[in-house]
Amino acid sequence: MKSIGSGLDSGNESARKTAGATYATFNAALGSSGLASVFAQNELTVFAPTDAAFAALGLNPGNIRNVPNLQNILLYHVVAGTVLSTDLTNGYVPTVNGAAVEINLNAGAKVNDANIVMVNTRARNGVIHGIDKVLLPPTQNIVEIAAGNENFSILVAAVEAAGYVELLATTNNLTVFAPTNDAFLDLLKELGFDSLEKLLDKIQVEGLQKVLAYHVFSGRVFSSDLSNTSIKMLSEDELTIDVSGPSLIDLSGRVSGIVATDIQATNGVIHVIDKVVLPFE
Repeated sequence: MKSIGSGLDSGNESARKTAGATYATFNAALGSSGLASVFAQNELTVFAPTDAAFAALGLNPGNIRNVPNLQNILLYHVVAGTVLSTDLTNGYVPTVNGAAVEINLNAGAKVNDANIVMVNTRARNGVIHGIDKVLLPPTQNIVEIAAGNENFSILVAAVEAAGYVELLATTNNLTVFAPTNDAFLDLLKELGFDSLEKLLDKIQVEGLQKVLAYHVFSGRVFSSDLSNTSIKMLSEDELTIDVSGPSLIDLSGRVSGIVATDIQATNGVIHVIDKVVLPFE
């Protein structure tokens, strides 16, 4: 039995059962990326794109080595340990890249938006599943994603005012519950201020830092990981999660709905909330 680092053998019985699917580009990518030995020495599960999946992006064994960040892309197709098709469940699974892929079994078997077209090709150190699309990992950090979304312009301004740009852009494995502009405007009305500047004058930088840190958790928490519990945020204060909403409940009992989930960044994940939570009782 070959190791995963040896690539997918097109003569394998499982591979032959997949109509016309070949994996030469994937094998070439492994060889040219320098990852073959890494794949061979660790127990892994690999979601391997077919040649047709690579061809849809204009890629083939002859040009795959020219892809920028090829190692990073390949590692996004790899999960630690041996995960057979019978072990798959709905939810997010961390990859060796650091970001996660979403497994969805509700309509067939999918990884992100790719169909699983071959399962359980066993290797000496793991298992390979074939997929019909190339998985592309996130390319922007948390701050870059927020800055590119007009619904987070007030949040970005607050992060800049607090001096938290570098923290949120470079710290790995963060979960951010990101309030929308409307959430901040509602907060200003709730507290009796008519501008963000006046609120900042009142609470000062330290107060703003505490509020923003109350929206950040150390660790990647995806929607499939949420449970009815309390978690300690970077501000060192407890925030309660209610999955029936889903929603967040702050220290004074104010409820913030989680309105969008699982926006992946290179250094973490963002969930969108409709009310600013406050670390004050």
